[in-house]
Amino acid sequence: MKANRRQFIGGVGALAASTFPMPAFAQAKPKVVVVGGGPGGATVAKYVAKDGGLDVSLVEPAKRFTTCFHSNLYLGGFKTWEQITHSYDKISKAYGIKHVRQMAASVDREKKTVKLANGTVLAYDRLVLAPGIDLKFDSVPGWSEEASRKLPHAWQAGAQTQLLRKQLNALSDGATIVMIAPPNPYRCPPGPYERVSMMAHVLKAKGHKKSRIVIIDPKENFSKQGLFMEGWQKHYAGMIEWQDPKMHGGVKNVDAKSMTVKTDLAEYKAQLINVIPAQMAGKIARDAGLANASGFCPINPENMRSATDANVYIVGDSCIPGDMPKSGFSANSQAKVAAMMIRGELANGRTFPARYTNTCWSLIETDDTVKVGGSYAAKDGKIAATETFVSKTGETAELRKQTQVENMGWYAGIIADIFT
Repeated sequence: MKANRRQFIGGVGALAASTFPMPAFAQAKPKVVVVGGGPGGATVAKYVAKDGGLDVSLVEPAKRFTTCFHSNLYLGGFKTWEQITHSYDKISKAYGIKHVRQMAASVDREKKTVKLANGTVLAYDRLVLAPGIDLKFDSVPGWSEEASRKLPHAWQAGAQTQLLRKQLNALSDGATIVMIAPPNPYRCPPGPYERVSMMAHVLKAKGHKKSRIVIIDPKENFSKQGLFMEGWQKHYAGMIEWQDPKMHGGVKNVDAKSMTVKTDLAEYKAQLINVIPAQMAGKIARDAGLANASGFCPINPENMRSATDANVYIVGDSCIPGDMPKSGFSANSQAKVAAMMIRGELANGRTFPARYTNTCWSLIETDDTVKVGGSYAAKDGKIAATETFVSKTGETAELRKQTQVENMGWYAGIIADIFT
């Protein structure tokens, strides 16, 4: 599938053009290795490969990718599993991308190689790391990776998401759900609160009158807070209780065996406990020495290149994106900038000043959707917001319904952009 110039730059911007000299690589095509097949990695692989001239390998063990974005809609019954799960086959065949179904074990930045779990070594001229997040399993007292098999996080889409839905659908009226929300920074700022909305939607649809959801939040405020609070009062009055740290005083212990969560305020006996812990860059990026003390990776905002290594680009949730949130849309936008710059360096492609965009939609109840987003550019050493917008409280039902139509259209569009 051929994309026109407008599609390629996709929000990157078309200001003063610049070019890079073609590097002197014998006869072999320059090699680009992309680690991670999410919206960042798959987009980079496609946009680097689609105009030819480069050898592109996508290192991703999975055959199909399940999106974290819209996984809450799966939880709420608005989408099927198949509708949020997508194959790499089309981009592999259309653009000659080598889909290497292995885990990346390590990076040797001096030798410019990636070692795979099976021992294979891939050489690169440019490396793109898009490994997403790793979870800090020790960040919530009493919780662990083992405990997550019973008390799911579902913050990396897959079996955990399916487990959470199964647990939610099994609840009887009078159940207590406790969500432990994550501290900043984390993947998808409005995500936990859309998830609570979808949980409440399921309970309400089943006729629950006595069930409740308690959110124990380490943050004093959260994304779209006024909009969620308004929506919860409108649709789920009395069902959802949000507690800030001043109220609950901190999580003291989570016990998977007794299904209890203890805070300074109270001890909750729950039938479902959803723990979303603190997060950090994927292990491959941290082990490569590309993260700082925050656990995430600094980048050059003008091109998504690692601040540590000029031969490495970092896109998506593992990077430090300035004013941009960690989201699928952000990763896709960052990936197009990185791909443009890599083609400029290795294939004499045209480059333009980086422009980034993002929007995050959140479904509160059927046909009641809100959004937040903005446009971004490199400024003062970071990716800075140049324009922002957010839905307003008190909007009409028709506007909210149209926002949901927009949400579904965006999903279809970004999936086509990434996977076809």
